[in-house]
Amino acid sequence: MGSDLKTAFRPAISMTILFALLLGIAYPLAMTGVGQALFPSQANGSLITQDGKIIGSSVVGQAFVGERYFHTRPSAAGADGYDGLASSGSNLGPTSQALIDRVAADVEQKRAQGVTEAVPADMVTASGSGLDPDISPDAALAQVSRVSAARGLAQVDVRDLVERSIQRPLLGFLGEDRVNVLELNRQLDRLGSTTAR
Repeated sequence: MGSDLKTAFRPAISMTILFALLLGIAYPLAMTGVGQALFPSQANGSLITQDGKIIGSSVVGQAFVGERYFHTRPSAAGADGYDGLASSGSNLGPTSQALIDRVAADVEQKRAQGVTEAVPADMVTASGSGLDPDISPDAALAQVSRVSAARGLAQVDVRDLVERSIQRPLLGFLGEDRVNVLELNRQLDRLGSTTAR
């Protein structure tokens, strides 16, 4: 009986060790190597640097609060939002009074900032991850008057910058039109330094 048990367990233990080495060490190392070789920027977080300092990532949203910058959509990730370690939505449903009250307050805030047309949904609602780096073209265009007034730039120049920053769907049908807020704000800083006030 004892030898039969040993005989039965030996292949199970061997296979467990083999697959732990294969799938727990060899495969992750191989995929890391392939990622670093073929897509080094993406494998390292799509980091954006300026003057030798990391200022953000093109795939992770961050808060922009000044009137001089385009704002990202609200974030429910972490207590103050945009916390990569607490990536998640709020889990508040469409009938949640807390969500309704927060969205209503955000709409009023956008109205106070000069948004006169219908407020795009992504200006007042968080994404599922809470870290979405993009906004819709409508959300970006709704902020043009505030940003241009705060910077002393012509609205037509800022609107043109937004329109040039619109990224189209992959292959023409995968995804939606979108504007990366960090990239837009970086271009805005360059525009502000070259345009006469």
